[in-house]
Amino acid sequence: MTTLTDRSAARVDDETRRAGLRQMRAVATGLLVLMAVIYVLTHGRDGAWGYVNAAAEAGMVGAIADWFAVVALFRHPLGLPIPHTALVRRRKDDLGASLEQFVTDNFLTPQVLREKYLDAEVVLRLSGWLSRPENAERVMGEAVPFLRRGIERIDEDELRTFVENVVLPRVRKEPLSPVAGHLLERVVEDGSHHGLVDLFARELHAWLALHQDEVEGMLRSRAPTWAPAWVNDQVTRRVYQEVLRWAREVKDDPGHRVREALDSYLHDLGTDLQQEPRTMERFERLKERLLDHPQVSATGVRLGETLRTTLLEALDDPSGHLRTRLATELAAMGRRVVEDDGVRARLDAWSADLVVGLVERYGPELTSVISSTIHRWDAAEASDKIELHVGRDLQFIRLNGTIVGALVGLVIHTVSHFL
Repeated sequence: MTTLTDRSAARVDDETRRAGLRQMRAVATGLLVLMAVIYVLTHGRDGAWGYVNAAAEAGMVGAIADWFAVVALFRHPLGLPIPHTALVRRRKDDLGASLEQFVTDNFLTPQVLREKYLDAEVVLRLSGWLSRPENAERVMGEAVPFLRRGIERIDEDELRTFVENVVLPRVRKEPLSPVAGHLLERVVEDGSHHGLVDLFARELHAWLALHQDEVEGMLRSRAPTWAPAWVNDQVTRRVYQEVLRWAREVKDDPGHRVREALDSYLHDLGTDLQQEPRTMERFERLKERLLDHPQVSATGVRLGETLRTTLLEALDDPSGHLRTRLATELAAMGRRVVEDDGVRARLDAWSADLVVGLVERYGPELTSVISSTIHRWDAAEASDKIELHVGRDLQFIRLNGTIVGALVGLVIHTVSHFL
């Protein structure tokens, strides 16, 4: 939107151009008048004055001819409807279309765009700017309001619609067994599950250590009734101690046979989920039973609401972990692009392809602004606008025409005198 300041600045620029145009017109017209005065004063004289008279006469002819040519671009000279004059007023739409085609053919070609984009080193400059922490934080500060508005637009009804009409039908349609098996294989290969196993082993040992009476009570309830009580107590206590010792060994030994057996089982399960038909079928049946449960949809909606609320709260905290981490990652990404020539080259190629593709697709719509804008202009207004911007330079044509005409007239008179 054009502001009052912009319009005021534009008026000042127009006034400056108009003053410059009037000044150059006065200079060109003054030179024509000077030639006319010289011609009158030297008319009929012989000798050297004859040369001066011939030069002044030719200078007047050149000045008037170029005056006619310059004026004919924008209006009818002396108001006379002479053919092929006032060209800008009569053919402004054709000029707009030609200008649009010229810009399209010479400035928006894929080769020119790619060369200019790569020469500008946009990716390097942007990455260097982004690598500074204060700039990364500024980007996050500018992006947060847009992220908030986008997240806030997602209400409970939209979440429910998305879960019930998009997520669940998609999950039901797609076989998940191969995906789950591949994911499980990668987890086992990377050892990503070891942390969870460690946690479970520590909690199991801690629970057993703190609940001796409960564990012994459960074991005693399974003891044979015909055995003496003291025998059952001894056996129960011994079993509890062995179970506790076993749990401690599993907890403390990363290479324990139980851990190895669990790794082997999970690896085999991952393979079977991808290749063994019966395992794959059982997994899919389990998936169907879970999806048929009425609480699945409600749980998905509640999870979405919880995630939405959590994200909004995290975005509201400028010094919170989420915004700090995102800003840190942005700065790290900028540094990596600056330092890694390979990454930067791939980003340059990708972004250049994107720019070229966008311009190839939407370039005609962009350049059509030229012809459509000129088409909306009033013919007289368009002529005045163009003359205001280029008219001052065109007055030099009148000056040059006067001077060149005088020189040519002098040469012709000289040659005629010797002939």
